[in-house]
Order: sequence, then C-alpha cells, then structure tokens
Amino acid sequence: MTSHAIRRVFPVFSRFLQLAASVVLAISVIPAMAVAQVPPFDATATAAPTGPQYAIAMHGRPALPENFSHLPYADPNAPKGGKLVLGFQGTFDSLNPFNLKAGSTSQGLIGNVFQTLMARSRDEPFTLYGSIAKTIETDPDRTYAIFRLDPRARFSDGTPITSADVLFSFELLRKKGRPQQRAAYALIKHVETPDAETIRFDFPGIDDREMPLTLGLMPVLSRRHTDPETFDNASLAIPIGSGPYRVTEVDPGQRLILRRDKNYWAKDLPIDRGRFNFDEIEIDYYRDANALFEAFRAGLLDFRTETSPVRWTTSYNFPGLEDHRVWRASMPIGGPKGMEGFVFNLRRPMFDDIRVREALGMMFDFEWINANLFGGLYTRTKSFFDDSELASTGRPASAAERALLAPFPGAVRADIMEGRWRPPQTDGSGHDRIWPKRALKLLAAAGYELKGEQLVKNGAPFEFEIMVQSQAQERLALAYAASLARIGIDVKVRAVDAVQYQRRRQNFDFDVMIGTWLASASPGNEQRGRWGSVSANQPGSYNLAGVKSPAVDALISALLAARTEEDFITAVRAYDRVLLSGFYIVPLFHAAKQWIAASSMLGRPDKTPAYGPPIGDATLDTWWRKSQ
Repeated sequence: MTSHAIRRVFPVFSRFLQLAASVVLAISVIPAMAVAQVPPFDATATAAPTGPQYAIAMHGRPALPENFSHLPYADPNAPKGGKLVLGFQGTFDSLNPFNLKAGSTSQGLIGNVFQTLMARSRDEPFTLYGSIAKTIETDPDRTYAIFRLDPRARFSDGTPITSADVLFSFELLRKKGRPQQRAAYALIKHVETPDAETIRFDFPGIDDREMPLTLGLMPVLSRRHTDPETFDNASLAIPIGSGPYRVTEVDPGQRLILRRDKNYWAKDLPIDRGRFNFDEIEIDYYRDANALFEAFRAGLLDFRTETSPVRWTTSYNFPGLEDHRVWRASMPIGGPKGMEGFVFNLRRPMFDDIRVREALGMMFDFEWINANLFGGLYTRTKSFFDDSELASTGRPASAAERALLAPFPGAVRADIMEGRWRPPQTDGSGHDRIWPKRALKLLAAAGYELKGEQLVKNGAPFEFEIMVQSQAQERLALAYAASLARIGIDVKVRAVDAVQYQRRRQNFDFDVMIGTWLASASPGNEQRGRWGSVSANQPGSYNLAGVKSPAVDALISALLAARTEEDFITAVRAYDRVLLSGFYIVPLFHAAKQWIAASSMLGRPDKTPAYGPPIGDATLDTWWRKSQ
C-alpha cells in the first residue's frame, strides 16, 4: 500500500489484544555477556531456611504457612461437575506446547494436562508451592536445588512419576525444547538422581537466584509416552500428562475436549483444593473475532474476555444480558501492566539511529484515538512495568539506581533518569502540528530531508513494512502508517497468515511488528530472552528488537542477583530506565481493568488473585458451574 493510499484510509481502530494463543513457561534464560562489573548491593538478605522446604519465594518467605489448606483465591467448597465451553480466536495444529512450534498449540494444556514440578501462587509476586515435587532444598547462595517428589504423583495412565521422568524431561527440553528452555537448562552444571524420588541440580557460579524457581517450573513429561525423535515436531497425538484433565477429543484446528480425571493424584493437595472444578472443558476455535462474539451472544459459549472497547460499550445489549442469563463486569487487573507496541527490528539499518526511533514514536496520536474511538477507556503505557512499584516513570532515580547505572554513562537519558519523561502527548485534535515538527527535526539530525512529500536520505526514500496477523492489528497499523505519511514516510502494511507470521517472527524477518511483553511482579531470567544480547540473533527468541546493550545485560544480571526486595526494586527500575531510553518500541496502551462476560450459571470465588488477570488462568481454574 502506498503512502498516497494510506492517506485515504480513515483511522478506525480496534483493540488487537486477544487471549494468548498458547501459554509459554516463563523460564527464558540466556547467558549474559559480561561487559562491565555492576557494583554489588550493599545489603544482606535474611538467612534462608535450610533443609527441604514446602515452598520457595524469590524474595523473602512464602506468604502461606506449611499447613495451608488452599490458595487464598480458591474456594475449597466449590462444587465439582458440569461443563465449561470456551471460545478462542485462531486455530491450532499441535498438542505439544514445549517446542519451537508451540505458537500454534491449543489452549488449555499447561496446568490442566501437563504439570510442573512446583506450582505458582498468583497471590504472591513469585512463590512456588509443592506439587509433583513435595519439597525443594537449596543453599543461601542458591547454587543447587534438590527436589523430592511426592510418592503419590502419577501420570494419567497410572504409572508413577519418578526422578527418571524428571531427568528425561530436563535433558529433552535442554536439547529440543523452546530456545529459552534450552538456554536455561544449559546453565546447569550437574544433575544426579540418587533415588526414584530425588533429583539434584547443581549450578554454582552463575549468580542467578531465580534458577531454583526456574527449575521448579519445569514441566514433567512421561519418558514412556514421549518420543525424543519426533518431539520437536508439531503433533496432534493425545498427550499423557499428570494434570487434572485428559484430552479426550481433538478436531484439529477447531475443537478440543478435556475431561476431568477422577483419579487425579493431586486433587487433595492444598495447591489444588478448590480448583479444576468442571467435569468437562470444551475449547472451540473461531477464525474471526466477530464470529467469536456472536457465538457468545447466541449462548454457545459460557465465558468471554472482551478486548474491544467499542464492542464493550456498544454491543452488550443483547437478550441474554437483559434477562440475566449473562452478566458482565470490569475487574481490576493486579500487578504490572506490561508493555505492548510497534517494535523496531534493529537488525534493519534504517532503525540503527536512536533519533530515528524516537521520531517515529512521536507520530502515534494516542490522545485522539483514546478520546474519539475508545471512550477514554485506555491509558497510555509509559513503563515496561506500568502501574506498579517497579515502574521508573514519575520517579527520580535513587542513589542506588545511579550507582548501578554509573558504569554505563549515556545509557539513560537525563529526563528518564529524573522521572520526567512521558510518551508524546498531542492536543487530541487529530491534526497536531507540534510533534510532526519535532519528529522532522530529529530525522533531519539523522540525515533525512523532506523533498516534496517524501522523506529521503542520500536520495533513498524512507520506507518500511509493518507485519500484522489480524484485521484488528491491520487497522491499527494502517492508522499509524497514515500518521507517518504526514512526514513523508512510506509504510506498507502486510497481513500474513498464522503460519507465515510465526515463521517470520521466529526468524526476525520483519521491519516492524506489534509486540507484547507481559509483565510479572517478579521479572527474572525471562528478561534475557526478551532483551539480552545473546538472544538478539537466536531464532525463536523474544528479543524481537534485536537489542544488544551492555547496560541491559548487566542490569538483568543485577535483578537476578538481588537478595532483598529493596535491591530487587532498585535493579528493576534502573533496568526500566535503560529500556525506555533505547526507544526500541512505540508504546501503545493498556486497560486498568479486564472486561469479562459470563453465563449466570458460572460461579467464582469472592477473592481474586493479587497478581495477573482476576479470572485466573484461561480455563477458569477456580470457577465452577452452579447446580441450578
């Protein structure tokens, strides 16, 4: 599409975020490039307990006592039974969520079918409690982790889970798992299985206090039912897991049926009590967002997370709501809001210059979009950890932050260091003239000049492509392209199918695309896979921008080495400032609340998790069906 054609496009926007097409374990670890020494924290952590422990927290102690009966956001008296029908947009061609092709894996497998050694509480920043592994043991410096398995743990075929299965899973994922898993497990120096219920991992000298938790989130696969030779392929074979559900029916690309395993070995564990209450979960896939909404409106689906503010404010007036067969609510989302935006591929020479990237960011008119099309429901994202104590925006850097940043002069801009920076704010008219002038001034400093209606450098026009995968993304990209056309930049928007999109993303074969970086209340080694130097050229990594920054690498190492919560917050804020100063993306926006609608036959606990979506996981693990 030419810039002339783009000018004719009226900027109609629609929120492009959808529930994740697959769930990816947050265990991305890529060895950092040691470029400069980071000053050590001047703090001493409270001595950690020794010996086998029922739980482990990234910082401090677990919130729940050893004799806890259930998670705070689960109802132990929730009734069991009934069926839940869910809908997702897209398709799937695999039931294996652990290899490079996991982007096309069906929803609902991790947690329901596959389990990890330990389980996370969503009521704490990052704490794991016993599951397959009954206990974990580590030293104060966290140089090893010993997991002792629950002798009751079983796969769904009735065979016991042993340390041999854990070792098999570790070696398989280290060799053929997702790139982030392979990099993480490559840091382990030695593994041994002294008996059928014990496995020990040693990793001295890596200075990564998150590693025991990273290993605790390792999925455990059955060595009897997993073929290493074909593991890295997409597969629709019915998996054997150890979770509360079994896959019983598969209609490739369209439908998946999960049925609760009445012999589930862990149904009485505190971590699971009050969860996994539906006897059956049906997951249906819809290619089109409108078709997905109409299916919910017609009563074919029990639950929906709404992502379009236009639809939320104008389309929820159908009979099901009026006669109370359906209810809807806006529920607050706990924890950091994360970042999403148009990401520049720095592997392309046109985006090498930071002045160019900042200038391009000045052309996104959020104020007009929010006021005229979204009813003011969105907030502009201004930090990689927005709406949390980890965010740096609005806070001047502390002395401790400045000490961390001292080895990297120039890595953080003065206004970002002082907490004054904000994303560009227009006058909301849709015809703002101030920011285009500022953008052209930066571009001129980078060697570009406006000749007629075309921006050129050394006689070559400034042009690039935005890759999108959905109609909603395409509308947003076309609107952004229209704004860039005002300053003579020719942007083509290319929509590709899911398979091509995944392949091009994994191989970094794009100029600009929309990226999403979900934020955790305890960011850790997954940051190396998102922004670390070594991951920049590793196919399949989440370092979409191709960032190679000594400051980024050092600060990721600092937050992983932090022994106290105070030191951790200091490191994350400094890290946030470095990422913001790189102008690697054009920040978009987020909602402070999650918009949901559900059948009145669904029940849910009174308390919602403190961190993450208020509904829990994508298959409503703490909800239930009412008897009448």
